[in-house]
Amino acid sequence: MLNFKKISKKGYKIIFTLLLVGFMLTSCEDFLDPNPTPDAAISGVDFPTDEAELELVLNGVYDAVKGQNGLADTDRNLNHGIQREFYVTEMLTDNTQSANGESGEASQFDFFQVVATNGFVFDNYRSSYSTIFRANLTIENLGVATEENRPRIEAEARFLRAMTYFNLVRLYGDVPLVLEVIFPEDQDVAFTRVAASEIYDVIIDDFRFAIDNLTNTDNRYRASIPAAQGLLAKVYLTLGNYSEAQDLLETIINSQQFSLEPDFHDVWFLEDNNETIFSIGYVPDDAFNSQDFSAEMRGGNIAASSGQNYVTDDMVVTMNLFGGNRTPLSMRIDPLTPSRTQVVKYLPDGDEDLGIAPTGTIARLGGNDWIVLRYADVLLLHAESILAGELLTPASNAIDSYQQVRERAGFTDTTNELTRDDLLLERRVELAFENHRGFDLRRFGVAQDVLSTFSASIGGAFTATDLLLPLPQFEINISGGLLVQNP
Repeated sequence: MLNFKKISKKGYKIIFTLLLVGFMLTSCEDFLDPNPTPDAAISGVDFPTDEAELELVLNGVYDAVKGQNGLADTDRNLNHGIQREFYVTEMLTDNTQSANGESGEASQFDFFQVVATNGFVFDNYRSSYSTIFRANLTIENLGVATEENRPRIEAEARFLRAMTYFNLVRLYGDVPLVLEVIFPEDQDVAFTRVAASEIYDVIIDDFRFAIDNLTNTDNRYRASIPAAQGLLAKVYLTLGNYSEAQDLLETIINSQQFSLEPDFHDVWFLEDNNETIFSIGYVPDDAFNSQDFSAEMRGGNIAASSGQNYVTDDMVVTMNLFGGNRTPLSMRIDPLTPSRTQVVKYLPDGDEDLGIAPTGTIARLGGNDWIVLRYADVLLLHAESILAGELLTPASNAIDSYQQVRERAGFTDTTNELTRDDLLLERRVELAFENHRGFDLRRFGVAQDVLSTFSASIGGAFTATDLLLPLPQFEINISGGLLVQNP
């Protein structure tokens, strides 16, 4: 089974060629909606023909999540995957902001005034359905796999589909539910919004299938049983199914397979670590395998960077008060623009004082991985499942999970009680800039209060309708009236 951290540039080109020639979308417009054009819709009827080729199709699903480095995207028509996710997540909270002031599409997130024509929203939406399309394509060709490996291949594809739909439904609400490879005439499937409750049923079913059929438990770059358990637990917490979430999280904890890294530095700059459960791997100095989101977050001293995801003044104060030893490894003053504070966790160009080496010869070809799920998140989710559920389980269990994360940050004082406010604050500083903040605020039921207050302090205009992103206007236009916009 291929490890995307180890695939060469040539290997990626082979995968892309097979995908593009055989079945993938072939133009910018094709990528923008879930249904492929006639010439792109399964024109390669003889591919895949065997299990080896199906593995390439499956690897293409991971590749869609990984996304394309902007340096290789010269025509601005490729899937950027998670590389632009921070715009529609972290920058739509009180954690980060753009460096553009009151101009440009990025500033729409700063002031909670995101419009349907926003290009980053468009990118996120089309990238998500590209991933779903490839996952469905894998599932529909399972017949060429051996009986031994078929369940595992299906489980990986369904894991990635569930993860993608989980993000979609939290960002946009009701969205089209596409569970098979569709054709141009399938407009009702491509453009009909399905109730979030029904989509959550599919997400849960996909993750459950993954847990029952995955064979991998320790490859952080592939779908694994612990990764599926952790993400399903987060789904259950989102839906208020606290006991189910607690059971899954305690399964991960009791396995003793993962642990907190003693040094917070090593979570980010030692890829072979004990804390990462699932991550998206990148290889430096290769436009096809590297990432440029690190450079996008930097600005100032990075050529061609737009300077995004800078730390807000509100977050600077919070990190300095409650971050402990995580603070210097989470943010720093921009060396060239001292009035701004940069994210450090994905630093591409190194910092000798922090013991961080450059992750690529140039910042825009960074090799920093993107962590989707790590053990500290699991511990804090475990505490949340107990507090939120008001179960009979002794509260000390919640405090113990919470305290482990705090102690790693240098806070060794004894905690005798734990509130949801304490836990939300700890999640903010521990998981800062990892795209969790907005989802946490919604799950805790405080998003409107917190973001309204923050928005007012910076001259923004947050309202209840800003809890969901607008659907891309292009999709609305081409749907022929089928796709209805969010309020």
